Amino acid sequence: MKTSFRNSLAFLCALCFVPAVIGCRDTHSVPTSAVSPPPQSAQVASAPQPDQVQVATSSPRQQQAAPVAASVPPQQTQDAASVLRPPKGAQVAIVVFEDLQCPMCRRTAPLVERASKDYKIPVVRHDFPLPMHNWSFQAAVMARYFDTRSKTLGNEFRDYIFENQLEINPQNLRSYAEKFAAAHKVDLPFMIDPSGKLTAEVNADRDLGKAIKLEHTPTVYIVSSRNPAKPYVEVKDSNQLYATIDAVMKE
Repeated sequence: MKTSFRNSLAFLCALCFVPAVIGCRDTHSVPTSAVSPPPQSAQVASAPQPDQVQVATSSPRQQQAAPVAASVPPQQTQDAASVLRPPKGAQVAIVVFEDLQCPMCRRTAPLVERASKDYKIPVVRHDFPLPMHNWSFQAAVMARYFDTRSKTLGNEFRDYIFENQLEINPQNLRSYAEKFAAAHKVDLPFMIDPSGKLTAEVNADRDLGKAIKLEHTPTVYIVSSRNPAKPYVEVKDSNQLYATIDAVMKE
């Protein structure tokens, strides 16, 4: 009887440890803890899975409906070819779908930033908050607010959240945002997203991820306009980030 109890306890401990090690896996929905939850959005069509090269992941514990702004029309059907492409003026870029509460996203973000500087290629960051996380959606909406001041400021806020991720919870997230705003001399209004526009933008990013059958965070792609036959490659192992960029740039 004692042996059985010890085996059960060991199994439960192993389950609790897995998410911190392997990252965060998606169930294609978003938590209802958004700043301003409007009505439900239209579904976005799925697309074929891209070629894959491997950045780690974990399993959600529950699935919740996604809030969406009523004033935003349903999104057009997307596929990987239309989503995974470099921004205008770039031939190669890094595209990242991330969750601000995901431990592996926190670890991967500085690696991606360093690679961007080393190769002098842009990073395109997309929000993909997962239902298992209780403040990531609200943090993404806050980041969108800072994006309205400048995209650089919005990305600095995302990095700031990653740096403080272990101390943040739903109760003190606002105070962290206020500290960041004060340090950058930006006013943070009491109602960050009264119209629901920023919430809709986060949901639109989530829908892009669903359209390409995204399953985990972080998901990192190297995208290129140089090879139409193979315009993107998923990086599934952060240790292979530089090697993957090298391979894509040689094509």
